[in-house]
Amino acid sequence: MVLNMGVNAIAQETITFADAGWDSIRFHNAVARYIVEEGYGYSTDEVSGSTPVTLLGLEEGDIDVEMEIWTGNWGDAYYGPLEEGAFIELSVNYDDNAQGLYVPTYIIKGDQERGIEPLAPDLEDWLDLKNYWQLFKDEEDPSKGRIYGSPPGWKIDEVLRNAIKENGIDEYFNYFSPGSDSALSTAIVAAYQKGEPIVAYYWEPTWIMGKLDMTLLDGIEGEQPLSCGMEVMITVNHNLPKKAPEVTEFLANYHTSSQLTSEALAYMMNNDADTEEAAHWFLRKKEDVWTQWVPEEVAQKVKNSL
Repeated sequence: MVLNMGVNAIAQETITFADAGWDSIRFHNAVARYIVEEGYGYSTDEVSGSTPVTLLGLEEGDIDVEMEIWTGNWGDAYYGPLEEGAFIELSVNYDDNAQGLYVPTYIIKGDQERGIEPLAPDLEDWLDLKNYWQLFKDEEDPSKGRIYGSPPGWKIDEVLRNAIKENGIDEYFNYFSPGSDSALSTAIVAAYQKGEPIVAYYWEPTWIMGKLDMTLLDGIEGEQPLSCGMEVMITVNHNLPKKAPEVTEFLANYHTSSQLTSEALAYMMNNDADTEEAAHWFLRKKEDVWTQWVPEEVAQKVKNSL
């Protein structure tokens, strides 16, 4: 239920959002910023940086809002300030997401149109990779396969490294750090376009998972799984409720899904659109979703501005 706390038509504060470096957070920033600016009259800004950098900015107050905190990927860097009251969790943006080790589906099932035969028909669990390591040979070390890991600095990077070592997969594979999200996606797309084998960490919602036919391998029993959904939180600095109470209420009502986010990212790729254009598309096409987040007068202002 949306409570009408009043709309600050001429607001002086600037609400600063975190751009932690991936498309889905940028899309959600664009949607939220448009509503905050056009519906509530606040100015907005965006600060770019890695997640550790933006979390520090959120803790210190240089950043007001982070639209996507993948809670399972962060330890004390997130939960420490949260417990101390520096952060406030307002809403679950979505929790039907997934992450883990993916392979192109043609590796398992083949692709008749592309003339690709199934190369690993029994590959289901990620631990089965040791039976197929030769398919994924590391060009720099052909005696082992290569697993493309997480971007550095993410909690899942540590989880992957430990799981590979503890389960003996390091006898068959080298864990390769891609250096960045963009380098990782480039490697996946390049292999896919050539019809070559690759095993890599990735997550969804992303445009890659919307455009490419990829299979998520089953995870690990008995420890944090590599293939799972997690709560992706909207988290704000503790001062935001005082700084902008009506914006805080709006963000507390903000809730989407992996499917909705993937639709928007696919729209961007299919139409060569930027995040602002995708936000406009979302606000026009998904009124039944976002109008539930705000008072009627705010919704009308946003509609009139489109």
